Amino acid sequence: MADAPAARTVEPDETGTKLKRGITTLLLFFFIVGDTLGAGIYTLVGTLAQDVGGALWVPLLLALVLALLTAGTYAELITKYPHAGGAARFAERAFKKPFVTFLIGFLMLSSGITTSAALANAFAGDYLQALVPNAPTVAVTLIFIALLILINIRGVRESLIANVGATLIEMTGLIIIIVIAALVIFGGGGDPGRLTTFADGVPPISGAFAATITAFFSFLGFEAAANMAEEVKDPSRSYPRALFGAILTAAVVYLAIAIGAAVVVPTDQLATSEGPLLEVITASGFSFPSWLFAIIALVAIGNGALLFMVMASRATYGLAEAKLLPKVFGAVLSGRRTPWVAILTVGIVTMAMSFVGDVGTLADTTVLLLVLVFISANISVLVLKKDQVQHKHFSVPRIVPVLALIASIGLLTQQSGTTWLIALGYVVVGTILFLIARIARKREHERGTAEPTRAIPLE
Repeated sequence: MADAPAARTVEPDETGTKLKRGITTLLLFFFIVGDTLGAGIYTLVGTLAQDVGGALWVPLLLALVLALLTAGTYAELITKYPHAGGAARFAERAFKKPFVTFLIGFLMLSSGITTSAALANAFAGDYLQALVPNAPTVAVTLIFIALLILINIRGVRESLIANVGATLIEMTGLIIIIVIAALVIFGGGGDPGRLTTFADGVPPISGAFAATITAFFSFLGFEAAANMAEEVKDPSRSYPRALFGAILTAAVVYLAIAIGAAVVVPTDQLATSEGPLLEVITASGFSFPSWLFAIIALVAIGNGALLFMVMASRATYGLAEAKLLPKVFGAVLSGRRTPWVAILTVGIVTMAMSFVGDVGTLADTTVLLLVLVFISANISVLVLKKDQVQHKHFSVPRIVPVLALIASIGLLTQQSGTTWLIALGYVVVGTILFLIARIARKREHERGTAEPTRAIPLE
């Protein structure tokens, strides 16, 4: 029998990557669209209505502007440095401070935990109650998170296979809402006057800014595509087109849904609902079964929670592999080869976070955590402007990250004390874990048993 061919060493290409560049602009576009069009819109329309009444389009447009500004920063950084790692990688290059690198990565994984907790609470809300009236909210939330832990432990392949089907289902749900709302509006139903009617007792400007925090939650996800740049055929050309195209596509969908919901559903009814899109079905008078849409919404929410738990657990594992978190978080389950300690830890913390606040509070906390990450990215792009690379890349005028910084700081000023306390709690816990990992690493060096630090496979 002939000898097996010897394994060949894979040499990096001219941009320094060993990975195959097989992702086209179209494939990248759909990846970002799928990541951005998530479960947030299924749950947060009602929260927006509390702040701005029927003028839901105002905070969505403001959130879109902020998303586009920050996307400009990411487009330059990712095409300039087309490697996996996201904002933590950029911070490492710009600031060269291990703690800053760790903190940005830890804020990312913390946002994943908080988002999962928010969606777990949403899962036990009105959509489930439409199927199982009087279902025990706390028990459902905890069981839901436990199931996500089991799926995550079983393997990332199973998680991503589940994501493909769930994404198609959640997109179908959004299309159904847009079509039903359009039929009502063009049939002369609803009240278009609500679109310019703000919430009673809330100043329009302060209400719009407060709602923008929540609306921005619905645009999050585009930053995760930073990890795909290393496998894109021509990132300098493809990434900006796919990124801006995907964000604008999501904006069109969100605005269509928000306008439809505001016109079809009375504002007070919308503002008190945990299943706002289900209210569109009910108020339309059409015979589309509400139980079927409730199932679609629950699939969308479950899919979002699963993806964010996968991201958070892998980010935790990655920080442990880089020796920025204690070694125990890098433990891998034999056979399944999944980071079981990281998965269990993320799951348990997610359960705890589900008791901290309602869907709106947790969504605002996620925005706060990621806005801090975006501030780091915007400062990084300014610091690295002077850094020259040998390939063409997308470039934004300095005014873009400056405006993004101003807008981000503006969002931070609108955050409540509760969200700041939650974020501070994450930072304190993360700092303690970082110090523990640093002390352990120092002792290993003193004993001469330290292993080489690996690259940070974040997100």
